[in-house]
Amino acid sequence: MSEQVLVQFRVDKALRQEVAQIYEAMGMDLPTALRMFLTRSKMERGLPFEAKLPDTSIPRSMAWNAFEQLRQEASNLPEMTLDEINEEISAIRKERRRER
Repeated sequence: MSEQVLVQFRVDKALRQEVAQIYEAMGMDLPTALRMFLTRSKMERGLPFEAKLPDTSIPRSMAWNAFEQLRQEASNLPEMTLDEINEEISAIRKERRRER
């Protein structure tokens, strides 16, 4: 048998209790589950599960359709003068200052 070492780390108490209950329901204790995780990590030479950020991109066709819809909606709006645009920006800025 190889030499044993102590591995310690901190974890949220509620998380530890919840996970321990899950493994107990499976018939094992938390240290056994953690040893299994480490063994499997060694076998996989990485995390024993897929770890990636969720794909938040949308298909090009959906983006194009959304763009076309906005373009169609904007085509029905009256043109604004530069003065009207600046007045609207000023009003919004004043409102934001009041909210602070």
